[in-house]
Amino acid sequence: MNENSRIYVAGHRGLVGSAIVRNLQSKGYQNLITRSHSELDLLKQADVDNFFKQEKPEYVFLAAAHVGGIGANSTYPADFIYQNMMIGFNIVEASRKYDVKKLMNLGSTCIYPKMAPQPIQEESLLTGPLEPTNDAYALAKISVIKLCTAYNKQYNTDFLSVMPTNLYGIGDNYELFGSHVLPALIRKFHEAKVSGKNEVELWGDGSPLREFLFSDDLAEAVVFLMENCKASDLRTPTGDFVNVGSGKELTIKELAETIKDIVYEDSPDQVCKISWDKSKPNGTPRKLCDITRLLKLGWTPKTDLKDGIRISYEDFLKASTRM
Repeated sequence: MNENSRIYVAGHRGLVGSAIVRNLQSKGYQNLITRSHSELDLLKQADVDNFFKQEKPEYVFLAAAHVGGIGANSTYPADFIYQNMMIGFNIVEASRKYDVKKLMNLGSTCIYPKMAPQPIQEESLLTGPLEPTNDAYALAKISVIKLCTAYNKQYNTDFLSVMPTNLYGIGDNYELFGSHVLPALIRKFHEAKVSGKNEVELWGDGSPLREFLFSDDLAEAVVFLMENCKASDLRTPTGDFVNVGSGKELTIKELAETIKDIVYEDSPDQVCKISWDKSKPNGTPRKLCDITRLLKLGWTPKTDLKDGIRISYEDFLKASTRM
């Protein structure tokens, strides 16, 4: 890519897409193409086809997705599998049809089996049953990875995929029902602090281990890969993709305590106890991705978790004034 390349960022308003836009702009890329959902419905193949025909993007970041936490995934599995599969298939096919030079497909480490050996290597894909609480979303993401890999093989395209670990950062979704665990915890503790509640109830028992990556670190990784690598550089027996993560993990209980401490930093006299609703699901017991291959390609994560949470909490406070 060069500063005048026509670059389409699908999902530019989301957590990942907005981070990619910030990163590209900071590096001097001037010809970014974006469309909101009201301007372009990615579920409609004909609309996506016409958009690519008219705009002729040279590079594509596929960051658009229908996302949510355990509750949303369990309640609306049909929405998660249909919408994510259609978004991915429509953009990948249009990219092939209109000769996009390189595409970056953003997936998720939820594609891996629930009981995959830890840390999870790329070769673990499709070696066992998925986590039932988000298998619909995972199947859609797996399908798009496989589509990119198949196109590379059949059409000699250069379509890369990355599997990010759990993400958080600027522009996150803080809805209690639809969000992921880290932003949901930020909101829960903030609301408890403001209301003076002395207890916050959380799902499960706090034992699952999770890895978290700041969204701007992910953006740095995917732009780095687009600038320096080909799909063939990411090739594994299971597809043309690579894990992206921090390489560090902690329990949900430790995460909750960390977020509570940061939210209450300016209110040291306030007491807030955490209780656990063990009737609710924990999800996958452990999910740490092996980032050895990405490190060998020359990228490393930069943002410490506590620093990232502080930035995210500041972002939440700004966002909460608009809620």
